[in-house]
Amino acid sequence: MKALIRHITGFFFSLNTAIWSTALLIAALLAGAFIIPGRKEFESIHSASFFQWLIEQPLTVTWWLWLSIGILSIIVINTVLCSIESVIKKKKVTQWLLLISPQIIHVGFLFMLLAHLLSAFGGSQYLAAAGEGTLLKISEKNGVLIKDIDIQLSPSGYVNDWAVKIEYYLNNDMVKEDRIAPNSPSLYKGYNINLKDMRVFPNEAVLLQISREPGAAWALTGGILFMAGIVMLIALKIKTDNK
Repeated sequence: MKALIRHITGFFFSLNTAIWSTALLIAALLAGAFIIPGRKEFESIHSASFFQWLIEQPLTVTWWLWLSIGILSIIVINTVLCSIESVIKKKKVTQWLLLISPQIIHVGFLFMLLAHLLSAFGGSQYLAAAGEGTLLKISEKNGVLIKDIDIQLSPSGYVNDWAVKIEYYLNNDMVKEDRIAPNSPSLYKGYNINLKDMRVFPNEAVLLQISREPGAAWALTGGILFMAGIVMLIALKIKTDNK
């Protein structure tokens, strides 16, 4: 039993585990790049949250995704344990920032993975066509009212500019006003509303893409920590080498 525990801990504390896991992850994703174009199942991948979609698909199509999730789980455990071990072994070093900067990179990486996990469980994306006065329900309590569609035409009939004024409602009470334009989405409580297309005749109407990303804030935090850790590590390495 002790030998088994020693082998398991040795596996998760090993740098080789991270290297080989990364190589296997790349191989799995490469296999997926060849599988996706030839399978119709992936056309509906955005119709529900990722894990809801995943469990409904045949294993012959999604095996590489399950394998990737398993490999990422190993990488996460390896990253956490190796970071803890590194801090414990080097806690007496004088340059604390040089010790902690790689761990900041690791924490940023873990936050980004957490963001993907949250979005995989609770994320959604769908298209909705709407005209002025249309109320779109985006959750049990929240709705979006298309208040005004502003399409500006040139004298020759071409579209110069277009935008949509919207109002967010919570339990029938208006809580926020916003304006959507091309490449200028509206953000509200994890929801992202993009303007995808419009129609001028016979009645003005727009096509909206409504997405929900519960992990967006975690992804931003992880990205900031990841970049901060890298910049800090490079700066300290340069400073150390110049001494």
